[in-house]
Amino acid sequence: MASIIFFLLLALSFTASAQRQTNITLGSSLTPFTNSLWLSPSGLYAFGFFRQRDGYSIGVFLSGISLKTVVWAARRDDAPVPSNATLLFTSDGRVVLRSAQGDETPIVSASQPASLASMSDSGNFVLYNSDHEIIWQSFDHPTDTLLPTQQLRAGAELVSPVSETHLSTGIYRLKMQHDGHLVQYPVSTPDTAPYAYFASGTNGAGDNVTLNLDPDGRLYLLNSTGFNIKNITAGGYPTKETINMMKLDADGIFRLYSQNLTRNGNWSAVWSSTSDKCQPKGSCGLNGYCVVKDQEAECICLPGFKFVTQGNWTSGCQRDFNAESCNDKNGSSTYTMEELSNTIWEDVSYSVLSLTMKDNCKQACLEDCNCEAALFTDGQYCRKQRLPLRFGRRNLESSNLAVVKVGRPISSMDRKEKKNLGTGRRIVIISCSVVAFGLAIVAIFGIIIYRYHVLAYKKVPKNDGTALNEEFAPRAFTYAELEDVTGGFKEEIGRGSFGTVYKGIISSTRKVVAVKRLEKALAEGEREFQNEMKVIGKTHHRNLARLLGYCHDEHHRLLDGDMDKLVGDEIVEKKQLDRMVKVGLWCTLDEPSLRPSMKKAIPCLNANVHSFAQAQLQGIIGESKSNTTVGDSTLLQAAIKLTNCQK
Repeated sequence: MASIIFFLLLALSFTASAQRQTNITLGSSLTPFTNSLWLSPSGLYAFGFFRQRDGYSIGVFLSGISLKTVVWAARRDDAPVPSNATLLFTSDGRVVLRSAQGDETPIVSASQPASLASMSDSGNFVLYNSDHEIIWQSFDHPTDTLLPTQQLRAGAELVSPVSETHLSTGIYRLKMQHDGHLVQYPVSTPDTAPYAYFASGTNGAGDNVTLNLDPDGRLYLLNSTGFNIKNITAGGYPTKETINMMKLDADGIFRLYSQNLTRNGNWSAVWSSTSDKCQPKGSCGLNGYCVVKDQEAECICLPGFKFVTQGNWTSGCQRDFNAESCNDKNGSSTYTMEELSNTIWEDVSYSVLSLTMKDNCKQACLEDCNCEAALFTDGQYCRKQRLPLRFGRRNLESSNLAVVKVGRPISSMDRKEKKNLGTGRRIVIISCSVVAFGLAIVAIFGIIIYRYHVLAYKKVPKNDGTALNEEFAPRAFTYAELEDVTGGFKEEIGRGSFGTVYKGIISSTRKVVAVKRLEKALAEGEREFQNEMKVIGKTHHRNLARLLGYCHDEHHRLLDGDMDKLVGDEIVEKKQLDRMVKVGLWCTLDEPSLRPSMKKAIPCLNANVHSFAQAQLQGIIGESKSNTTVGDSTLLQAAIKLTNCQK
């Protein structure tokens, strides 16, 4: 009775606003800033908000003592909430966390709506349906603590916190297996023997074995028939004004704690699953190993490694040197092997050699690029391993020797050579870059000059608007262009001693032209081409075809004339040309009275001037079959002058 009175007084002094009630009705709510709680009848336990880091979390905790101890946490991995959040037992039977913005997060997941809730003196938070049947209770969903009268059922497990003040999921778990075995493992490992670091030895006891804690601190295993198959602790601890509980701590060891309710003070550990604080696997993270000094665990990094996060041992270790490229030839010069006596870790060997000397094991690992560490075990086996290494610890009872590959320190001479080598490489790289840049600039300018000063004259575009402008000098054609103009030299309109004249049409202007193709031997044809170019290019007369262009394409020689200057479609015969010349000479006699009138001259010209090549060269010079290459422009000019009877 005195104890109950003490609890009541202590609860009242702890929080004036705490509602001391057994039953919690629909519509009830809690907020952090009002310090309101749902208390058990004695006031020893409470359900509500508790302070964690920079905010608040929700759970069950011991409220009737000075040291508020959390025994169950809801949504333990969620971030703490601000003080304006509200815990609400809704009118439709849900327990939710409502934010200031109105968002709701369920705190418990009951199978049906609740009609009533209660906080019991055993520390169990319970939801009931309308028939007063339990539909959810915190005892069925433990976090890291087991309270008196609470059971850890088959398949359930306790998970350690990150630390005493950070209650999120840690790195160890205690599991009640379905085979009756109570076993401890690191988190995220299989439920198999290689990963276990504590076991009750009751495997095979059958399913539905439970872990139980009595008020006097007795921790034991019961089978499905209620038979005690093993006592883990003997119990018998005081119960008067004392509370006992079992907790899986952040270091991976589960302990039985006792607290005297009449005294202010910390919890006392009256029993622990092991006294070896390095027994839990993985306490030092990857590439670290655990050693015990003065009954306390200490983490050390492997040689050549440093902590990832200083002060956080579980973060593990990382290399403090740059791993050079390795091959069998330079392994000895780049790396060295460091020894660690009485050290073990998880055996994940990729190769096991039968060697009787540790030096041979070290050399074998040194010369193997895949080998980053090795265990020399039983004086005869060399177990090669790759990084990362985990579950490392020092075990003085073990004769194992661990060897780790470490980057060899660089001597001052090596540094100087590397520096000189690096400087030389930089000079070569810079020089090559400058030369390459210079060559690129030269190449770019060369391309520009070639494009604008060479390609511009290589070929005149077909559809150039000025291609056939008669006010300008004759333009150059390619043989393919003239072949296209004449339709493949299809329509012959004249023939001479040096070539044939064809009719053509310039597609861009629809202009009708005459194209003469020279057909004499190369040397003679070249001379004829030059003569005709020279003479016709200087000829300007309304009755003669004007030179519009030419083709001087490899062995092809062609002249392009204006058909509009031709008077007919017939071939100019020698007799016709003779008459033209005679009439012309007649019209230019010095004595005007001897000159013919137009009436007389016109009948004489019964044939028109035709074929600019025939009229301008061959007819003037003489016989059409002659091979003479006179090319006399003076005679042609005289003939043109004589034919102009209207002058």
